[in-house]
Amino acid sequence: MASSSRRISFMKIIVLGGYGHIGSYLVPKLVKLGHEVIAVSRGNHDPYTKKDSAWKQVEHLSLDRAKDSAFAQKVADVNADVVIDLISFKIEDTKKIVAALKGTNLTHYLFCSSVWAHGRAEKLPADPNCIKHPLDDYGKNKYAGEMFLKDEYRKNGFPATIIMPGQISGPGWTIINPLGNTNTEVFQKIANGEKIYLPNFGMETLHHVHADDVAQMFVKAIQHRNQALGESFHAVSDTSWTLYGYATAMYKFFNKTPDIGFLPWKEWSEYIGNDAEVEHTYYHIARSGQYSIENAKRLLGYSPNHTPLDTVEEAVQSYIDRGIIDYPE
Repeated sequence: MASSSRRISFMKIIVLGGYGHIGSYLVPKLVKLGHEVIAVSRGNHDPYTKKDSAWKQVEHLSLDRAKDSAFAQKVADVNADVVIDLISFKIEDTKKIVAALKGTNLTHYLFCSSVWAHGRAEKLPADPNCIKHPLDDYGKNKYAGEMFLKDEYRKNGFPATIIMPGQISGPGWTIINPLGNTNTEVFQKIANGEKIYLPNFGMETLHHVHADDVAQMFVKAIQHRNQALGESFHAVSDTSWTLYGYATAMYKFFNKTPDIGFLPWKEWSEYIGNDAEVEHTYYHIARSGQYSIENAKRLLGYSPNHTPLDTVEEAVQSYIDRGIIDYPE
């Protein structure tokens, strides 16, 4: 095993999914800390932070996990000190990459799970290391990956850390709206001062997190490797908020008087009239998460820089700037 000092400075780090939501913020942070960074993606995609000069120092590796049966071995052939896996969505892929990385220079494997690995919580705020009851295939695969990695750590010393982002948000992509889905029309209605309807009593919760804070968590876990090994951490802000609180904040953002109604689930579903959107909302509010970051604060020194309101306002301003929402200022 390498010394602790080597693990926190001048390492070769490969980021799988390096140009996506998290990678766009994470890769520049790693470069600025002096690491050699290889960003893996399926093609030459522009990161959200493409203006950051740090990208000029990043090596790009084009690999397709879904189409290339040798993906795991090609990653292992890089012989990196640290592998950050942001794109493992199936337990089979997690098992393949772990098998391939054994015997390399690897000192730390960081797996991006999701708060969706939680199902209906028995106690709030939920602990990241608790027993989970995922509701859908996405969450089940992420949780299976978590359990496999913890078993590998305990039995074989495989150096794994699990990081579980909330609803990743920020400028440049589509965020979860106050209805719990991704339809941007609700923001336009709010901007127009129109009435919106929330399901039930609007008291279910969402837990938005800025991608920059998720990136911070990965960096902190690398810098505090010994404390991070074998642990799961929630990469979220300090607080979650209700659908009602979120909707009210958006009316205030657009300088409109809140006009919010409530409908029982069946009537609300009929009001929306879109099965995909209703299902998306269902899986968000069925969880209604509030996720503890106490172990991340204690073990890693994690401190989120963005509240859910900060995060959402930045994203909605991006909607305005890109013409997705018509709101003359």
